Amino acid sequence: MASGAVINVNNTSKKFCRLLRRSMQYGIQDIALNTLGLSSQSQKLRKGEFWAVDNVSFELKKGETLGIIGPNGAGKTTILKMLNGIFMPDKGTIEINGKVGALIEIGAGFHPMLTGRENIYVNGAILGMSKREIDKKFDSIVDFAEIGDFLDTPVKFYSSGMYVRLGFAIAIHCDPDILLVDEVLAVGDIDFQNKCLNKISEIKERTSNVIISHNLNTIRLVCDRCLFLLKGEQIKIGDVSQVLNLYPQYIFGHDQDERYKSEHLDFEILDGNQLPTSKLIVNKEYHLKFTLKQLLAREGLLVAFSFLNLTNNYTQRIEIKRFSHIKNKIDSFSFTISFKHISLPPGEYTIKLAISDGDFLKRIFYLDRTLVFSVEETESSKFLDYVITE
Repeated sequence: MASGAVINVNNTSKKFCRLLRRSMQYGIQDIALNTLGLSSQSQKLRKGEFWAVDNVSFELKKGETLGIIGPNGAGKTTILKMLNGIFMPDKGTIEINGKVGALIEIGAGFHPMLTGRENIYVNGAILGMSKREIDKKFDSIVDFAEIGDFLDTPVKFYSSGMYVRLGFAIAIHCDPDILLVDEVLAVGDIDFQNKCLNKISEIKERTSNVIISHNLNTIRLVCDRCLFLLKGEQIKIGDVSQVLNLYPQYIFGHDQDERYKSEHLDFEILDGNQLPTSKLIVNKEYHLKFTLKQLLAREGLLVAFSFLNLTNNYTQRIEIKRFSHIKNKIDSFSFTISFKHISLPPGEYTIKLAISDGDFLKRIFYLDRTLVFSVEETESSKFLDYVITE
């Protein structure tokens, strides 16, 4: 391992089998071969298998924060589970130097019948804390998790947000050398997300962090480097801005499909009184309404969008919405992005919009730098608060 590195992932791959029965058969065969001292076929794909992670390499040094991005199914969580020792790689090596704290799945390590109080001790022990250490940090964990009224309630009655708050509070208080955080933070409310991100920033000097997020603004704010995965393959790792600028090219595509031009799209911005406008003011309510005409989507509709500041090419956020019920030919389909309180730095903006048939690689419509609007009298904000509806 290189000097100063706490994580070294070297040409690492992990495969899975699509069918459970066949996966169990392969597992029994591999165990039998290994017991006899023979080589298994774990480094080759067999019938029904696929590479969830394929030949990924990176290093993480002390005090660094690495962001991992990519669409669903890219292999992000598989990487984190290998770093946490839940999965073993089929090819390549992973070296870890330090104590690991992880928040990968909601409720992982919790016993549903035990109370929050009891699970703090159980989960803390799993993360390597002694009872004395947990006793010392107990009040701080409870305060951070904000579950005081439900401390002695079985966690099976907790909401997903309460699970995340308690899990993150325990993980962060075990003083890990390496902190692994999956997208589960998105389950919490905006205030708690900010609280977690502030905590991560606070401990960055003494902790190395690996963070998975679909919120590119989160990656931009807290990460030193970024890894972009697509279908298990490593597309690029490096400077955060460079990787984030590359990401929309893969998500949105490069060229507009000939089947759908701008005349197939109606777009308008409405204020809180449902009146058209082209100027947005901070902390006001707005609705961005899109209407697609003569649409052909055989496998459901996937919508992705982001805001691009035309002055500095700053991309605020990419979000994705799937409309599974939209299939076959549709004469007209509308959806609305509603902002309770819009918060963007001032300037001229355009919306980058991509409409895909079923998945990102079957793009049917792409729009870039055509729909322009301005934002005035606002301050920079970390998050946008909105919902997408039909």
